Amino acid sequence: MTSTRHDGDTWDLASSVGATATAAAAARAIATRADPRLINDPFAEPLVRAVGIDLLTRLATGELPPGDLVEQTAIDVAKVRTKFYDEFFLDATSAGITQVVILASGLDSRAYRLPWPAGTVVYEVDQPQVVEFKTRTLAELGAEPTADRKVVAVDLRDDWPTALRTAGFDPARPTAWSAEGLLGYLPPEAQDRLLDTITELSAPGSRVATESRPNPKPGEDDTTKASLNRVSERWRAQGFDPDMAKLRYFGERNEAAPYLTDRGWALNTITIRDLLAANDLPPLKTDDLRMGDVLYVSGALDKATE
Repeated sequence: MTSTRHDGDTWDLASSVGATATAAAAARAIATRADPRLINDPFAEPLVRAVGIDLLTRLATGELPPGDLVEQTAIDVAKVRTKFYDEFFLDATSAGITQVVILASGLDSRAYRLPWPAGTVVYEVDQPQVVEFKTRTLAELGAEPTADRKVVAVDLRDDWPTALRTAGFDPARPTAWSAEGLLGYLPPEAQDRLLDTITELSAPGSRVATESRPNPKPGEDDTTKASLNRVSERWRAQGFDPDMAKLRYFGERNEAAPYLTDRGWALNTITIRDLLAANDLPPLKTDDLRMGDVLYVSGALDKATE
């Protein structure tokens, strides 16, 4: 059984929080096969296969149909979420930003698959064993980055700003930041520190993209945990035991969108419900995981207005 999160816990791509990155990549592989008009991640399937979790490999390769193991809603969310962040980065770099930071990069393959403008530097920040695995696996596949990719092998709970600067990051230059699928796996105070640090390291004109989950109403966290436990039980019956409810931090926290706005970011927000509708995908049938009201947030910093 997976133990509850604690300070200083560690993981790889087959365990704890790392396994959620692999599960997300499996969803991208399924989504790429199902709907290439919205998502094209050719590296998702081979990366999942290389991690070696049998259930996720069979799902990613199509050997096992998603059925009730990966609900259609999760596949559709993978489509629109991937497209949202792809478009965020392409918009930022087409506007002249040449410095990109992907926080908790996991099995994200954007440094290899997006058509980055010449001169773009992409910093990928994640735990050493995670970035080493991805770098080695993609090299073995013969894949080459489409930007100047720089690995920052550090835990986000450690002094990652120093590691980022050591890798060549220049806080005087505008940056495009992403914190995709990350904040819910941080304690509330760690989320605030991360968003504060992003702001401190951002020159005027920098951009950010992340998700902002509304705080739960009474009883909603219990419903979410029960839904996550049902998913875990179905996966456990197939030999994979992520125990997903124990990986997330529940309860109230500062919502990311107003927190960033208060720190000088001018944000655009859109809900998952609206993203699904905008991409001609069906609405959520049920929403025990409270995905529909999650805001996808992107915007720019103008420190002169602070």
